[in-house]
Amino acid sequence: MSYDSKKCIRLLKIWEMLNADSDEDHPLGTEEIRRRLDEFGIECDRRTLYSDIESLQEAGYEIFCVRARSNQYYVVDRKFSVPEILIVMDAVQAAGFITEKKTAELVNKVGALAGSRKGEVLQKNVVQFSTVKSENESIYYSVNEICQAITTKKQLGFHYFDYDYKFNRSYRVDKENAEIKKYYVVNPVATVFSNDNYYMFCYDDKHGNVAQYRVDRMSDVSVLLSDITTNEEVEKFDISTYKKQLFGMYGGKETEVEFELVNEKDIIDVVHDKFGSNIRMYTVGDKIGFKTKVRVSPTFIAWCVSFGNKIKLISPEETVKEIAEYIENLSVMYKNS
Repeated sequence: MSYDSKKCIRLLKIWEMLNADSDEDHPLGTEEIRRRLDEFGIECDRRTLYSDIESLQEAGYEIFCVRARSNQYYVVDRKFSVPEILIVMDAVQAAGFITEKKTAELVNKVGALAGSRKGEVLQKNVVQFSTVKSENESIYYSVNEICQAITTKKQLGFHYFDYDYKFNRSYRVDKENAEIKKYYVVNPVATVFSNDNYYMFCYDDKHGNVAQYRVDRMSDVSVLLSDITTNEEVEKFDISTYKKQLFGMYGGKETEVEFELVNEKDIIDVVHDKFGSNIRMYTVGDKIGFKTKVRVSPTFIAWCVSFGNKIKLISPEETVKEIAEYIENLSVMYKNS
């Protein structure tokens, strides 16, 4: 092996160990670096090590030195701080669409971003979540295909399933032939994480509307050769606005609704958490009112009645009637049980 090749390998190993195992609180000393290089079968005396460090610094690698009888070196250019890494790890563990196996792999990889403090970070990560994890191990493949389709502006094809009472996959079937699994062809728009699940938003040419599908319920996902079709609705589609109008990620007709609620802190907090601080509230006697746009769906109706007499929808009349019918049907069901 030529001298230049040996030097390149030595420089690479020095940078690898400093990047992985050092920070300002845990620098690596000259002798420690030489010992590790020796384990790889790489000879390096003090003078050569000093020269190699200088070469790396001149090439733009941020290696800091603590001058002493035996110099110590460390890298501080971490992409994430320890608190940031812990937040990401918690998010991974709380995400229902990630399987148990992938969760363990991801947590370990994210912890590695802490370099020499990986063990400390993993020990600190003691938050327990009651999240029910997905069993769909192809989730990574599906996400990759969706992202590729969005980036290349290609249509996406897939099958979609629900679970039966034995928790087996029950694929949605073709309307004309129940023996054939329905094959969806859509124009992907965006992906959204909501309520512990990962969703794909897309435009459906057949039905002429924006729809959303849970990624962990999709299978045989693939990017198609056909380009996406676009129209005015897709071009004006605002994912952040659309998401705010949804309840439980169920679609529905966009409707401006008006609420009346009691002036109590817990209810005000609920409204703020759901609709944000941009809605304009006004007083009605001892109560408070506000208007907003939502997608009226069964989940929205259930949300309206979940707070008893503390929140009341007062318009439009059509939606008020839907809520009244929902309450009446629910009452009949429990009275006859």
